[in-house]
Amino acid sequence: MKKKIHPKYNSDVEVKCACGSTFKVGSTAEKIDIEICNKCHPFYTGKEKLVDSTGRVDRFKKRMEKSSAMQVKKTTKKEAPKEETTNTPEKSEKKEDKK
Repeated sequence: MKKKIHPKYNSDVEVKCACGSTFKVGSTAEKIDIEICNKCHPFYTGKEKLVDSTGRVDRFKKRMEKSSAMQVKKTTKKEAPKEETTNTPEKSEKKEDKK
């Protein structure tokens, strides 16, 4: 192996989570900041927590509300009575008069 090309390995790097939890790991980085750890992750805690750092959940909910509103409008349009478009004798007579 070539010498002096590998980064320095730090055996006691402190990892800080957004929930306030800290623990030590080995890494080439000097400091690590994370958003979710095993103490606050919903899988490990059993609590439902939406992690939404960019507003994706809110945008999804708005889009779903909008699409459900559109579906309601479509169903109300279908329920409205339609005018019959059959040829009545009066209309056919008018066409013959024009010829």
